[in-house]
Amino acid sequence: MRLVIISGLSGSGKSVALHLLEDLGFYCIDNIPVGLLRSFVDEILLEKDGSYTDVGVGLDARNRPSDIQQLPALLKKLKDDGVECELIFLQASDDVLLTRFSETRRRHPLSSETVSLREAIAKERALLGPIIDAADLIVDTTRTTAYALREMIRERIGKKKPSTMSILIESFGYKHGLPPDADFVFDVRCLPNPYWETQLRPLTGLDDEVIAFLDAQPAVQEMVDDITRFLERWIPLYQRFQRSYLTVAIGCTGGQHRSVYVAEAVAKRLRAVHESIQTRHHELP
Repeated sequence: MRLVIISGLSGSGKSVALHLLEDLGFYCIDNIPVGLLRSFVDEILLEKDGSYTDVGVGLDARNRPSDIQQLPALLKKLKDDGVECELIFLQASDDVLLTRFSETRRRHPLSSETVSLREAIAKERALLGPIIDAADLIVDTTRTTAYALREMIRERIGKKKPSTMSILIESFGYKHGLPPDADFVFDVRCLPNPYWETQLRPLTGLDDEVIAFLDAQPAVQEMVDDITRFLERWIPLYQRFQRSYLTVAIGCTGGQHRSVYVAEAVAKRLRAVHESIQTRHHELP
């Protein structure tokens, strides 16, 4: 049995993620009380029904705070009992959440006549602290459309093979800020920059001309070698620690050339050893 728990802040895309799991063939339940989760799993295991091989569950702040605090211990017990269990936590910035609630005119589950929307969001962050601390994968949807979120869930969760680690190598531009979901961040701004070559400026690290330029730079190849060796050294330890997901961010100034090239080069080398390697480029269309 594979159990994927979707949690996170209201307005961050939990319903989108859960609906996508349902489209992928998961049996899904939204907003199940944490106190009933163990009984629910035990019942499915007793039934041995093939319809429940993949199960998706939505959990949010409407649970009792005491139950939320018990969730990390419950997940550890489920994993120890042989259940392939993954906790995915979705979040977004306060300003984006405020905008989304204003656009949809939905009521935040923790807001009231005496609790403003901003206060409700802050309260929800505090309540869900134990869940985000135990999350296998944290996804920030501040700059992510519903379509992009669906594709990310499809690629990282839907296609993930049992007992494997899904590894994402993503590029970004420092002038746009660090990706908040990264486990490792590598800075490649010290490398020769194709931006200063007039003919290469409008291109990206996926274009042949830029690739040829960076292929010819010894420092670039040394950086790719060092990052790859570092990850090859530490990924097995994360796997033994029962991590299901790992996100590696590689950044340059604008996120167009060097970071894109290095991310693709590192991913290509890691694919020789690891099955589930994906790339994502934040600053490219």
